[in-house]
Amino acid sequence: MAETRQPDITRDVVVSGMRPTGALHLGHYHGVVRHWIELQQKHTCYFFVADWHALTTNYNEVESIAQDSWNMVVDWLALGVNPEKACLFIQSHIQEHAELHVLLSMLTPLSWLERMPSYKDQQIRLKDKDLSTYGFLGYPLLMSADVLVYGAHWVPVGEDQLAHLELSRELARRFNDIYGRSEEDNKQARRALKKLESQEIRQRWEELVHRYRQQGAPEIYEQAQNLLTRQKNLSPEQRQLLFTTLSGSGRAILQPPQGIVNKAAKMPGLDGQKMSKSYGNTISLREPIPAVEKKLRSMPTDPARVRRNDPGEPQKCPVWSLHKIYSNEATLSWVDEGCRSAEIGCIDCKGPLISAIKSELSTIQGAIDDWSSQADVVQKIIDRGNEQAREAAQATIKEVRRAMGLRTNARQIT
Repeated sequence: MAETRQPDITRDVVVSGMRPTGALHLGHYHGVVRHWIELQQKHTCYFFVADWHALTTNYNEVESIAQDSWNMVVDWLALGVNPEKACLFIQSHIQEHAELHVLLSMLTPLSWLERMPSYKDQQIRLKDKDLSTYGFLGYPLLMSADVLVYGAHWVPVGEDQLAHLELSRELARRFNDIYGRSEEDNKQARRALKKLESQEIRQRWEELVHRYRQQGAPEIYEQAQNLLTRQKNLSPEQRQLLFTTLSGSGRAILQPPQGIVNKAAKMPGLDGQKMSKSYGNTISLREPIPAVEKKLRSMPTDPARVRRNDPGEPQKCPVWSLHKIYSNEATLSWVDEGCRSAEIGCIDCKGPLISAIKSELSTIQGAIDDWSSQADVVQKIIDRGNEQAREAAQATIKEVRRAMGLRTNARQIT
């Protein structure tokens, strides 16, 4: 499991993106963008429109990607993402993402991609789509390139994305182990290997190293660790050197990122599930206010409250989940007590919630209208962000090319 904790060093690099697959909704705001707004205050942030990722599941539905990408940037600005504090850019405008993706694919075991939990889950959930493509299988690898190309220290994630983050960490370690070790390090490691007690043990060690690099399973690491611990012929330095060949601790060309788990990432939808377009339970940021009010008034409630005087259980009601996002302690207490005692009806309960959401959306939509009227300004923000992102990504790619023996100067090829 990927290590997660709150960042404690200011100006570390944070990288995060969103796929432009339709209108942003309140789940995006409360689950992601509000977290970004906090992070931009203390960190070097790269926030990008992941338009290549939109093609992984929608490669045959491309008509709206450009407009959705533009609207997404406008919405971010309206919600409070500050282009003076964060770099906003379009993924497909930075070719270095694609180059690092290709280069990483040369050393990524196929089994690492096939074992990703989302690979089979989404194939089942999106069974109406043809997902038998490399783009879908390899999208976690592209996600890894997205963060590794900027040397990300931190990646904001939901708990369901930790496996993708762990892949990024494993890839960085594998890359550093293969390309970040000097020839002298390798010579010393070969000498240490000869100190193992028998040819059979040497073969077993090499087998474990190979399996760990392919699978990254903790139990394999533990087996290899135990094998080395039992070897009496190794000096402490030799034992440590062999450990580094297992764990991949060569020169840090690529930075293994850490995760920042956003506890608010599961914004509830109109039915109590996580707000998601695939569940049809969203409130879009640009949705007309009367339509939003109609949605809220028709929300399902505790099924036990058939009649007005039936007592209810707030924990079983989707409306209560939204109250916990929008209502203060006094309102929450009023709802809890009134529902359980049947002193208030479901229509009464929804009243404060409807007012709070309408007020929030009115403010957001006003800001969206304001930014939408400044198309030239928005374009300059995107252009500047693309340039800034490209410059940072090129620095990483230069090191990666050098490490992998790729040269751009013909005079170096001798």
